[in-house]
Amino acid sequence: MTDPLPVAVPRKGRPLEAVLERIADAGRTDELDELADRVSNTLRYEKAVTKGSVEAEEGPYNRLAEYSDPSKPENPEFTLLRDDREGKPRRIVFDAATVTVGNVDLKLVGREEPFRALRTHEFALGFDSADLVLEEVVGIRETGLAGLADVNDRIDPVDTDVRVVSGLGDTVYHTLMGRPDALAPGEELDREFLAGYEGPLCISPRYERLVTAVLGTDTLRGVEFVYPDSEVPEEAAIAETGLGVYLTVTGSTARDHGLVLGEHLFPSETVVMRNTAERDPGLDRALAVFDGLETGSEITV
Repeated sequence: MTDPLPVAVPRKGRPLEAVLERIADAGRTDELDELADRVSNTLRYEKAVTKGSVEAEEGPYNRLAEYSDPSKPENPEFTLLRDDREGKPRRIVFDAATVTVGNVDLKLVGREEPFRALRTHEFALGFDSADLVLEEVVGIRETGLAGLADVNDRIDPVDTDVRVVSGLGDTVYHTLMGRPDALAPGEELDREFLAGYEGPLCISPRYERLVTAVLGTDTLRGVEFVYPDSEVPEEAAIAETGLGVYLTVTGSTARDHGLVLGEHLFPSETVVMRNTAERDPGLDRALAVFDGLETGSEITV
């Protein structure tokens, strides 16, 4: 019997849920639907416990033993990590699960940073946020990025063998937003506006390289990055600054702060990645599972 193909996946959050949903959509079995629901519901509950909005009746080790029952190998496995939040609380996260999709056996293995696990050749296939690819390896040029299809052209092959295959469609956008008084009548809040703008642009400090890669250095001439205080919501900081870039789904919170939404600059989307230097008999079949469904974004590798 062939061993299942190891696949690096996030340990928690929206990207992991997107992976499980794609697997369930591709496999179309009750077992895969149940796996996706069980992992997602468990981790949402554990997130609430970690944040203090829910009080658990049992301690983390008892809950972990309940979730990861070794007598039932078909069950997903979980593990316990220290969270980055103040006080370093313990948090239960996804660890592993073996699934069969069509004629492909996959071993989903949780990693804190799947992209880096592919870069170090621990895995041939994996999933992570497109943001991390931009933050780490996408080259910065005078012109910006229009979308995921441009990413691989900006990756230096000397730097890494990892390439983006496709997106999963769980899209949240890095969106340009600002106060209405920053715009002249009839003016659009887009890249063209930024190209002629000089002044502060409020962004999260972790996204400085990402925003620079997406917009390009030409557009950012005369623009000064400023950052919100840790205690201030990003939308409030952008409203105070006048202009900024932040992640949005509906934009309702931005509007609550009196901001207008401009151009969606780049999708913060979970992506399928492969290490092109690695070979595995099941890799092409596994890629066919995750690539090509209508929700995905087509990319040339």
